[in-house]
This record gives sequence, C-alpha cells and structure tokens, in this order.
Amino acid sequence: MREPLCRDGRGGALKRFLAVILAGALMAGCSAAPVKRGTAPKYVGPAKEAALSDREGVKDALYRQYREWKGVRYRNGGLSRGGIDCSGFVFVTYRDRFGIILPRRTKEQVGAGKRIKQKKLRPGDLVFFKTGFFSRHVGIYVGQRTFLHVSGKKGVTMTSLDNRYWSRRYWQSRRIGSG
Repeated sequence: MREPLCRDGRGGALKRFLAVILAGALMAGCSAAPVKRGTAPKYVGPAKEAALSDREGVKDALYRQYREWKGVRYRNGGLSRGGIDCSGFVFVTYRDRFGIILPRRTKEQVGAGKRIKQKKLRPGDLVFFKTGFFSRHVGIYVGQRTFLHVSGKKGVTMTSLDNRYWSRRYWQSRRIGSG
C-alpha cells in the first residue's frame, strides 16, 4: 500500500509543491486584487520639491528621483535602496519629493486621487497595469509617454508606455491632488 505524498517525513512532496505554487502567486506582482477604493492621500505639508500642479517642477523632481534610484533592484515589500517594489517606489517618491503620503500597496494606491484618461496624462500621474489575473503594477508618468517604475529585471527604470509588454497591460491612470 502506498502512503500519501504528504507523509514522507520531510514535509511531503505535495506540501512542497503547494508551497512553491503559493509563493509564486504571492510574488507574481506588486499586489493582488481586489482593489480597495476611496483611499485618500495624506498631505503632510508643503511640497518638498514641487507642487503637483507645477508640471515642469514635477518632471524635474521625477528625473532627480530616477538618477538617485536608477538600477536599485526589485525586492517584494522593500522600501530602501537595498531593494524596493513598485508600490514602495511610488510611496517613497511621493513622500520624499512631494510631501504626500500615499497608501503603501498598489491595490490601495489605485483608489487614490481621481481616474483620468491616458491621453490626459501629465508628469506625476500614476499609471496602473494588470500584469496577471490578480497581479497589478504601478509607475509614475514622467512625460513624453514614459513612466518611472521598478522592473523585476532592471530594478528602478524608465519605460515607454508604447513598449509592447506594458501597452498590452495598461489598465488605468490616476491623478493625485487637484488639477
């Protein structure tokens, strides 16, 4: 008589298989659905570098952020130059450059601000992508159809919205603040 796969004394092949599948699902993207709505950003004071209404100032601040963070590797749940994920990068950028505290996770960030059409994007707007059945990704629009984000392969990088991979996965855009 055969014993079940789970009873091999080392935790079982089936248990290891399920653990690998679960871990893969959890790390598949920056966050998972369902999306939480109505999460308002917290304004912690005057803009540190630029007000979001100052398009050129926002663009300059985003390029400075890019130069300082370029290539920092992706790390799920990370919030430092030792490793950072997409929503963490958005959180840190808004906090440090604009004095605004956004929710930490992508599924909460998608509820912040107001939804806008892609053709109305301006520097500082958040761009969201569906990267899997439950997975979501977020970046910050810089201008000229490019966005700043954290790639699993390149770390912090700038990518075109017209990139074949990202253009097929574009979901929505959000504007934080007025305007």
